[in-house]
Amino acid sequence: MKIGFIGLGKMGFNMVHRLLINNHEVVVWNRSAESIKEIVKLGAEGANSLEDLVAKLPSKKVVWLMVPSGNPVDKNLDLLLELLGKDDIVIDGGNSYWRDTQQRAEKAAQKDIHFLDCGTSGGVWGLQNGYCLMYGGNKNAADYIEPIIKSLAPENGSVYCGVSGTGHMVKMVHNGIEYGMMQAYAEGFEILEKAPYDIDLTKVADAWQYGSVVRSWLLELAVNALKDDPKLEQLKGYVSDSGEGRWTVQTAIDFDVPAHVITASLFTRFQSRQEESFAMKMLAALRNQFGGHAVKTKE
Repeated sequence: MKIGFIGLGKMGFNMVHRLLINNHEVVVWNRSAESIKEIVKLGAEGANSLEDLVAKLPSKKVVWLMVPSGNPVDKNLDLLLELLGKDDIVIDGGNSYWRDTQQRAEKAAQKDIHFLDCGTSGGVWGLQNGYCLMYGGNKNAADYIEPIIKSLAPENGSVYCGVSGTGHMVKMVHNGIEYGMMQAYAEGFEILEKAPYDIDLTKVADAWQYGSVVRSWLLELAVNALKDDPKLEQLKGYVSDSGEGRWTVQTAIDFDVPAHVITASLFTRFQSRQEESFAMKMLAALRNQFGGHAVKTKE
């Protein structure tokens, strides 16, 4: 199958590489010309603009977007809607907010163009292991791109979720769960690290992968990290977020769902970015005021 692919970041580049390995033809465009040159060496066909990319595709054009959420998606989609025709397909494979996806699908439908949303999980390991794909939108359009889905995903690693927005909603909740799982591992390992014993965290994490109810791919990745830096001394405790946790919490509020763990894990990430917390200073000050408890000053 021949498709267009826009966005050659960490995920996009490897996804195109996997498609090429599976004998698909891929026309690529990216803001960085260097990335285009690198993937062309692997067999892709380069384009010098969106117009050029669309012109190089056969009828019933399929274009996969792998760009950051928000404005980059809208800008590319608006341009593509002027270049594509009836029954052509645009796929947003990035992490977009599902409500935005619904609006984009409606805009595309006004021009008889299908807009599919595909949540993509697999990170930098996807090239080797495949990507778990959660996709939604028009069923006929979704069926049409099935050869692409089958090549990108491992066996049983894809799911058609339903109407427009459902793919991105499922991926959003997936990432919210991921936040909670990561936080639980982080807290558990800190308890062990603080214990007055010489516990080898790498060996513990490795053993937990066999028969334990907490075994997971995340735990496997924890073993990798601990092997490289057993005390994580080379890292700062600064954890960013790319939006999915916030959207999950907001959706939980919208649906009146008590999502305690996911919400707490999101707020913990916010806390990790504070060099000094005014809230913690206020807590210390209040304890000192009502109980005379000792405080630590900068001096």
